[in-house]
Amino acid sequence: MRKLFDPILAGGNLKDRLWACLGALLGIGLTSVISATFVHPHGTFLLIAAPMGAAAVLVFAVPASPLAQPWSVIGGNTIAALVGVAVRILVPAPELAAPIAVGVAILMMSLTRSLHPPAGAVALTAVVGGPAVADAGFAFVLVPIALNAIILTACGILFHRFSGHSYPHRVPTVVPAPIEAALRAEDLDKALADLGETLDVSREDLDLLFGRVEYHAAHRRTKSDGGGPLGRAA
Repeated sequence: MRKLFDPILAGGNLKDRLWACLGALLGIGLTSVISATFVHPHGTFLLIAAPMGAAAVLVFAVPASPLAQPWSVIGGNTIAALVGVAVRILVPAPELAAPIAVGVAILMMSLTRSLHPPAGAVALTAVVGGPAVADAGFAFVLVPIALNAIILTACGILFHRFSGHSYPHRVPTVVPAPIEAALRAEDLDKALADLGETLDVSREDLDLLFGRVEYHAAHRRTKSDGGGPLGRAA
């Protein structure tokens, strides 16, 4: 039962979760208020796009994730919106346009190194968002999508100056180990505590990855020393 309450992501703790809650509250609130000043007088534009809620989870809860970095948030959402609007115009049938928009958006984000999961919902919204989105046309790309993404990213940069996390994420300098030693589970926990970041990967996967790294490093050292090959890792 206790395992149900353990952090899902490596490095997560209650303090970081509370900071994430506060950051999302402020980020979404400010994004909504500022974006409202750009809304069409007749209210045909959205105040804030729903996918920004998912983007806020990444920006404030896992700021070290490659998927949460500024270019991913701004570039990914904007590119996905462009793709979605273009596909909706070129493919009249929504049952075809919806999957095409999401698929092409993923391709374009991958090519531009701006992969951002919430942007898949942006591409889908551009196709099935209803009359307001359809009437906006390519203006939907700028308001609310690009505008929302820029404001939310700016909020993230400002907020994380006080949260103790670097955003945009900067990989900390690693001090080489003074001695050669086998990795243990507690070593991984201490390393995660040293970084102070919630990583977009499970602790179990990290444990497995480092175990394989240690195995291959030991295998390489054994070969270079003229010894026989190591046995297969369990």
